Amino acid sequence: MADTDDRNPSIPEQLFHTTLTVVDYHSDTSGSTRDVYVLGTHTTLPAAKAFSLMALELLGYQPDDFTHYATRVDTAPEEWKHGNGAMVYAKTPKGHEFLVGIDTKPNTESLPAGPNDTLLLPPHGGGDHLHYVLQNRTDYNQDKSGAFQTTEIQGCYARREHALAAAKATLQEDRDEYAQYDERDEAESEGEWPFGDEVVVHAVAQTGENFTVAVKTVPGAHKKHGKAL
Repeated sequence: MADTDDRNPSIPEQLFHTTLTVVDYHSDTSGSTRDVYVLGTHTTLPAAKAFSLMALELLGYQPDDFTHYATRVDTAPEEWKHGNGAMVYAKTPKGHEFLVGIDTKPNTESLPAGPNDTLLLPPHGGGDHLHYVLQNRTDYNQDKSGAFQTTEIQGCYARREHALAAAKATLQEDRDEYAQYDERDEAESEGEWPFGDEVVVHAVAQTGENFTVAVKTVPGAHKKHGKAL
């Protein structure tokens, strides 16, 4: 069972996020074109592991849709080359790579546990899915193509307005230290904002590193990376 806060045993201390990383080698052979989403959140590691193994199926895929498909549980440890946090690796005929992993983060928003090792969403006004704040860092000093990237889950929220506020606050403290800092206005249309529909903040460090902070959802992942029927 997951560790819980002694003051409220229904609130887990840790959350286990199943992540999807898609690298588009078809359009960009450098590997710099990539997307990271969260596909689900669980309150126990066994539940997250079980979910991760079926995550691509929930996106509409089958193993035979890929030229290469491997899971960590079916691969000898010495042969697994995709990192300790990864559970599934798949490659499409067109060159897109899918990597499903698990990322453990503290339950900073004290979200309560729900049934089947999931989280309990508020009954009124919160919607039927979580909103995730993801920060991406691209280091052009390490790789001029932009392929050296890291993505961190900064938090997950039951309400979109809370996620948006958290996203805008992520880099705010050091705002004056960036060479460029852009924050999306809610009234700004997609065509006027060049950094992506889900991105809330874009910043460029004096050293040349690029940062984006986005608010993403599971439905957004299915819309963008689910198998087209």
